[in-house]
Amino acid sequence: MENEHLAIEIEGEEADDLYPHLLCVEVEKEAGLADMFAVQLALSCDHQGTWELLEDERLRPWKQITFRAGFGAADETLLNGYITHMAPIFDTDPAACVLEIRGMDASVLMDRNEILKAWPDKKDSDIAREIFESYGFSTDVEETEMVHSEAVSTIIQRETDLQFLTRLALRNGCECYMEGETGCFKKPNLSAAPQPVLAVHFGTETSVHGFSLSVNALGPAHVAMAQVDRLTKEVQETTASESDQPLLGRQGASRLRTAGIPPATLYIDRKATTGRPEMDLFAKAIHHQAHWFVTGRGEVMGNHYGHVLKSRQTVPIKGIGDTFSGLYYITRVTHTFTDEGYSQQFTAKRNALEPTGSETFYDSPFGL
Repeated sequence: MENEHLAIEIEGEEADDLYPHLLCVEVEKEAGLADMFAVQLALSCDHQGTWELLEDERLRPWKQITFRAGFGAADETLLNGYITHMAPIFDTDPAACVLEIRGMDASVLMDRNEILKAWPDKKDSDIAREIFESYGFSTDVEETEMVHSEAVSTIIQRETDLQFLTRLALRNGCECYMEGETGCFKKPNLSAAPQPVLAVHFGTETSVHGFSLSVNALGPAHVAMAQVDRLTKEVQETTASESDQPLLGRQGASRLRTAGIPPATLYIDRKATTGRPEMDLFAKAIHHQAHWFVTGRGEVMGNHYGHVLKSRQTVPIKGIGDTFSGLYYITRVTHTFTDEGYSQQFTAKRNALEPTGSETFYDSPFGL
């Protein structure tokens, strides 16, 4: 069992003199939201009445901060961002005074100003790439197909760059987030190599504590949309009933419905699109979201797992029976460091039940 390590860098330099003051470090990484952090430091006052940490220039807002963690020689960047808040707490007991600093990843720079701007003759991926590059970020952008022709409809931005990109990502079935200094605008990669297996109730291999699951059978089987074409004035309709999103298990939501149970349909309204291609794209994106019908949450004790669990990636989970064991997509991980050790609280989702049979569960064929 390897011990975990944590490193904090401020403005590119490791702040190792802060470690004796650390009470808690929490880094939260969640799909669909900016990565955030909170650090609690013990405050002390010297005999001259000086609160040393409060005078530390490194802990002021807009200082760049990086958190890295790992096991043994392994080292992962958890977050690279900026301090945005300071919150000193002066307790009546001088020994209980605390300084909390909080902040976000580099996407906070894109959420500062509301912008009114037209984007004629652009694909959504072109817009994403241009906005990321305007902040000096490198890009990892998945190409979208549709060009929004000025002759039909021009995309108008009326929000911050981050809010705008999040909106464009949603209608393309993509996620928009920062990975270090790289702006990402892409669909979840469900076919990539998964992270090391998590084990629940699996003897000495157990690494997950307090795991719980929820299955929601009420999701729609069909997503429909209708609107009047702006040029021809004809009514256009579309329905998304099939998913091209890879299943993470053998039984998708459609196979759970028994005879006599009619499929549900969701009708999208109050959403304007520029034509049939965009209607198809938007309906498919909503259909994909609706088919994540299994959700779970649990806690990993870091040195039992021996790895930094990452959000926006898949992971096999075993030890919860044939119905629920298999691949999950991690949607949120909160990394917490205290004197008691390193824990990782996570949430996960799945669009199917049962293993496919191709999972690697280490010591046994399925390790259920």
